[in-house]
Amino acid sequence: MADVSSDMFDRAMGALVGGALGDALGMPTQLLSPARIAELYGHVEDFVAPFAEHPVSKGLVAGTITDDTEQALLLGRILVESGEHFDHTRWVNALLDWERQVKARGSYDLLGPSTKRAIDAINNGVPAEEAGRSGDTNGAAMRIAPVGIMMPLEPLDAFVAKVAQTCRATHNTTIAIASASAVAAAVSRGIEGGGWRAACDIAVAAARQGATLGNWVTGGDIGARIIWAQDLVRGKTVENAIRLITDLVGTGVASQESVPAAFAVLEVADGDPWQAAVISANLGGDTDTIGAIAAGMAGACTGFSRLPQQHIARLVGFDLAEVRALAEDLVARRLSKGGSDKDAAA
Repeated sequence: MADVSSDMFDRAMGALVGGALGDALGMPTQLLSPARIAELYGHVEDFVAPFAEHPVSKGLVAGTITDDTEQALLLGRILVESGEHFDHTRWVNALLDWERQVKARGSYDLLGPSTKRAIDAINNGVPAEEAGRSGDTNGAAMRIAPVGIMMPLEPLDAFVAKVAQTCRATHNTTIAIASASAVAAAVSRGIEGGGWRAACDIAVAAARQGATLGNWVTGGDIGARIIWAQDLVRGKTVENAIRLITDLVGTGVASQESVPAAFAVLEVADGDPWQAAVISANLGGDTDTIGAIAAGMAGACTGFSRLPQQHIARLVGFDLAEVRALAEDLVARRLSKGGSDKDAAA
């Protein structure tokens, strides 16, 4: 690989592996309150196993990835296989196959509410273009990193159009597209060499563009909430920031909570992927998704080579060779005409 593609590959790996670290660290704390997390685990700073009666993570071992990482990698493969036009049918079928597989292995962490509603609708004959009209939760944002790896940011409207294309079947709403656009844009800025602050700036612009697409649903403006959430925690201690994010920003599955929360985490962590994962794991609520988003964005801006290798080696259910192959394919698409603005506008 040439120098530019080598650096992009390192940052692509940073995005995918950083996301996995945040996901796995938040796996045992998801759906719990901050007080319950502290009672069970203390302050989470390393992979821990979930307690025996955890509502969705019971039975998993420390360091196990969840649906956030698995669906991101799945979307990445569909993007590569689809060529110039995103294949909605292949994507929906892939999600259905994935859910069957995770059910077969006894997992309780299945498709999210918006994705499940949309797929049920498609199975009942609703066209993919209509099925996602009410999808406003964070499922699109949690798995969108591969689009940010594959797509250059300019022109921004074409970039956001590609994001919206991948959201159409399950999250075809203004708020979900805005959220996914923000996360994808932050990743894409990182892939091209930008730091985390520059990534946040373009994320706000992309969120505003994304909010013009899809079916309108009620909810706070994503771009404005990202700015507000970061301002809220700037200069605060980690302990105070966690309280502010939990109490004011919110850490639920709603896009207008978890996505601004992830950007607030990025601010508190000063762009450090592992610290972003640690902070997210202690928030309570949708900790694995917030961690995956925040650490994935941070990883795109730092690169794989600067991630904590000792923690990567302990990830469970994560095939690093498979991820390397996907990152190479996504970067190759970015550097080719097939991954350019012509593709996004398709």
